[in-house]
Amino acid sequence: MNAEYINPFLESAKIVIEQVVQIRPATGQLGVKDVKFVENYIWIQIGLNGQLNGDIVLGLSEEVAIKMVSAMMGGFAISEMDEMGKSAISELGNMISGNASTMLFNQGVRVDITPPKVLHSAQSAGFEAKKALTIPLIMDGIGELDIQVLIAS
Repeated sequence: MNAEYINPFLESAKIVIEQVVQIRPATGQLGVKDVKFVENYIWIQIGLNGQLNGDIVLGLSEEVAIKMVSAMMGGFAISEMDEMGKSAISELGNMISGNASTMLFNQGVRVDITPPKVLHSAQSAGFEAKKALTIPLIMDGIGELDIQVLIAS
């Protein structure tokens, strides 16, 4: 697993979050950890095919997702992750993955991305526990979004 593959997703997430949430996230510590899908979390799964094969998984607590969606909607406070909220989080994943695939292409890495899947429970994710390269983005006043790279190339 190569750390350089996480950088386009990290940079893209920082740019997109700053644009749509109006907060410049700080970067946490890069590491390798066991992927554990816990409840009350929102997972955005983006598949990679081509020179890289695997998944990028963006994980955030439901509380953080609600705060991000509220910020994306111009401060209109939402209280639960309804269909509109899931759609907004899915679009966030779409914007991040689209920008990241362009960055990878510019680095000479040819990869196709799947549309993001928003998963609201560990069981629906269908993932087995495995190791991932992970880095958290820390958003002041909102919380953390965890970027996890599961590449089987």
